[in-house]
Amino acid sequence: MSEVFDGENALLGNYARAPVCFVSGEGCYLIDDRGRRYLDAIAGIAVCALGHAHPAIADAVATQARTLVHASNLYYHEPSGRLAQELTRRSGFARAFFCNSGTEANEAAIKLARKLAYRRGEPGRTTILACSGSFHGRTYGALAATENPAYRVGFGPLPGDFAFTPFNDSAALEEAIDERVAAFIVEPVQGESGVHPASAQFLARARELCSERGALLVFDEIQCGMGRLGDLFAFQSVGVRPDLVTMAKALGNGLPIGAMLVGASALDGFLPGDHGSTFGGSPVSAAAALAHLRVRDELNLDAHVRAVGAYAMERLQGVARDFSGLFAEPRGRSLLLALPVKAPHQAAEFAAALRERGVLVGTAGGNTLRFAPPLIITRDEINVLTETLGSVANEFYIPK
Repeated sequence: MSEVFDGENALLGNYARAPVCFVSGEGCYLIDDRGRRYLDAIAGIAVCALGHAHPAIADAVATQARTLVHASNLYYHEPSGRLAQELTRRSGFARAFFCNSGTEANEAAIKLARKLAYRRGEPGRTTILACSGSFHGRTYGALAATENPAYRVGFGPLPGDFAFTPFNDSAALEEAIDERVAAFIVEPVQGESGVHPASAQFLARARELCSERGALLVFDEIQCGMGRLGDLFAFQSVGVRPDLVTMAKALGNGLPIGAMLVGASALDGFLPGDHGSTFGGSPVSAAAALAHLRVRDELNLDAHVRAVGAYAMERLQGVARDFSGLFAEPRGRSLLLALPVKAPHQAAEFAAALRERGVLVGTAGGNTLRFAPPLIITRDEINVLTETLGSVANEFYIPK
């Protein structure tokens, strides 16, 4: 980093930040404080779906900031009302609740599931069931629904009545969903565990079991939603409708906003005073989300994501074939993809080498390269990504 940035020693050391300081962005590129451009293939961890500094988002934020920044949820304001209308119209869900982040959206879903069971005369229905490999957030309720021990150690005791079932195992799920389960929460594609898609059969069986046994089905679409799988909502891509959908990350294209969409059957879960958020659905963040929805329509973004995502998978498969001693078969859907690294603990090293060559990727699942680029990424930019992957593999890891 250059001497432009001098805040390193003032920040709490809870992040293992890379030694680079970004000062601006443009489309699929970030620019550091030395003026170097980087192709961003992680997009702030699946956040900047329209890329960086999109003019429509910037204009919407600036206009709203000059008009009304905050009024609280004691009153109505136009941006959150319009956004709720858009999300419910596009999803077919009945109502929307707004918060500030994905973990808060999942906290809301956990609370609603338990309160709904209580209101329906089932106070013993309190278990929140999640999957092995799950990641639902870092606040206490969402953390309790997160199976990875690396995120949990040292934070106990965690809230009780959380349980886990193997991912993509329908038989185990049938045993796990009983009269004590208030909700089954699942990611249609697990991101943090290394980009593992749920099978259509597993999600369909989850829907059947939840309906039969009185539990809510909750889809955590925080990373895999907002068009990343080729449809605005992940449930549209997998063909299974849950009772609740949680979303955040890309919704505001970088502005902090989360949402929980609630189906008609679960509307009596929350009554006035049951849950809230001071900043949830703020006028500025809601304006950014509305602009995002408008732009994605104008770009016909879903068709683009499906086509470019298929091309990206094809290119990654080629890299895996060329360097079979280094990489396993890539996995994922559309523009949420992963390339497993065979040598232990080398994904982070490989990501650092890519960064030195001007390409930013993520890591996940212990030893996997994760790709969640802006959804506007082009085939030419996919070529840059995969050619750089090949170059780094060829230089640092001799295939065997």
